[in-house]
Amino acid sequence: MPQWQILFLFSLIFLIDSTSHASVSDFCVANLKGPDSPLGYTCKKPAGVTVSDFVFSGLAKSGYTTNIISVTLAFVAQFPGVNGLGISMARLDLAPGGVIPFHTHPRASEVLVVTRGIIKAGEIMAFPQGLLHFQVNVAKIHSNAFVNFSSTSPSLQILDFALFANDLPSELVMQTTFLELATIKKLKGVLGGTG
Repeated sequence: MPQWQILFLFSLIFLIDSTSHASVSDFCVANLKGPDSPLGYTCKKPAGVTVSDFVFSGLAKSGYTTNIISVTLAFVAQFPGVNGLGISMARLDLAPGGVIPFHTHPRASEVLVVTRGIIKAGEIMAFPQGLLHFQVNVAKIHSNAFVNFSSTSPSLQILDFALFANDLPSELVMQTTFLELATIKKLKGVLGGTG
């Protein structure tokens, strides 16, 4: 067999193999009792899948409390039907003066849809993956928003905890943040850091 035919046959087999995975399964509901990996949870057996795996009503309820912020998650751990889909959501409810501190989502981009607040209802904001951002409710009313993520488990890194809830030497934190040593020690005391 000529070399070009072997190469063509090999390419054809590779092409068929690489495109067939998408049609193997229509869904992969998370088996939350199984291991979680960077690719998601293992799949429930199809016979064990129910309608409730694809319906989540947790974002419908108001999260208003006397707290300054309430965050309700609809990630794969709360909503097994999103496993493998690369999407998730959350609801943010902020009291007047409520703050979501500086943070990033290392594994997802975010689109925030305001439903009540000073920004007009329906306005949206986009935050690329890894971008440092925050939210503050400057309104005199409770505000809320729905957040959409490009991951079933977007992760969260809060800057204050990364800087001050650690065991790094305070002098090193001072050197890298340009803050005064007394301020760093005070913040470490509040957030549980040492050093």
